[in-house]
Amino acid sequence: MLARIHPVAGVIGLLTILTFWTSTVLTELFGSEAAVRAVKLAIPWGLPVLVLALAVTGGSGFRLAGGSTDPIIAAKRRRMPFIAGNGLLVLIPSAITLAVLAGTDRFGAAFYGVQALELTAGAVNIVLMSLNARDGRRLRARG
Repeated sequence: MLARIHPVAGVIGLLTILTFWTSTVLTELFGSEAAVRAVKLAIPWGLPVLVLALAVTGGSGFRLAGGSTDPIIAAKRRRMPFIAGNGLLVLIPSAITLAVLAGTDRFGAAFYGVQALELTAGAVNIVLMSLNARDGRRLRARG
């Protein structure tokens, strides 16, 4: 059962971050200020989905890996603290801060500084989570 839940939760987490990231970039490039505000106010509502998906992915992955010393599993384990830390320490606080700033029409230097940080951290997590998904597919193909 865990072997089925783990990849589904991982894909949900990755797609959620991709949705947040692309929505932000597209509305900044092509949308109005009202569209940017709407995206920034909507993202925090999706955070529970993201947190749950990542918690299930991490917990199920830990259980599936057990005490394995397989190099692919070791690589996935090394990435996880960065993914989790990035999410908890950068992405979630940034999303909330941006929602507050957008909700009060404060689209100044602070908003764009936090948004640059959020986009960078989001891109890092997208890459790391994609690498974990690739490695998960490799493990599944072997086994």
